[in-house]
Amino acid sequence: MEYTLAIDNTPDSVEGGTGILLLHPSTGETDRIDTEFLATDTDAMLVISTRTTAREVKQKLEYYEVDEESASILDTLSVERGYTRRQSENVRYASAPDDLEGIVEETEAFLKEHDGKLRVSFDSVTELIYYADEERALEAVADILELLEEYDAVGLFHLADEVHDDETVAAFRERFDGVIELAEDGTVTSEF
Repeated sequence: MEYTLAIDNTPDSVEGGTGILLLHPSTGETDRIDTEFLATDTDAMLVISTRTTAREVKQKLEYYEVDEESASILDTLSVERGYTRRQSENVRYASAPDDLEGIVEETEAFLKEHDGKLRVSFDSVTELIYYADEERALEAVADILELLEEYDAVGLFHLADEVHDDETVAAFRERFDGVIELAEDGTVTSEF
């Protein structure tokens, strides 16, 4: 299955099963790229958030006019922070950002339950490394990339490159089919 990419300086489309790494400055405005990725050519989308709560993700989707009806959110922060959470059809919860097994299971459940063109956004791998550790984060990312391939879906994974050493960035980079780099000034380059 082909998926359209509506992001500047990237290929027009990618095959199902493609994992894309978004390298960005920690202060970079990734919302625009993330929502362009999610909003185009999609039947259902999953936003895995280790950085913001479901409420904040919903606000972002609304602001960028992404079809919220087709969005599911996996909130990994609210339980740990003690916020009220109401499980609903579109919002699921993992117990903590380092509940890697729960994150992978919920991703698989989403992919199993939906048909058509499926997109997954993981915001952010940097937070995952912070809460878990690099090795466990690499394993979880590898598991999710396998699921994308199995279910013919595509994924965008955020990594703030300047907060990690070169070896860490390289270890993640080599796992992906494509890398999009967002510069401090908003310029986008990519390598597929």
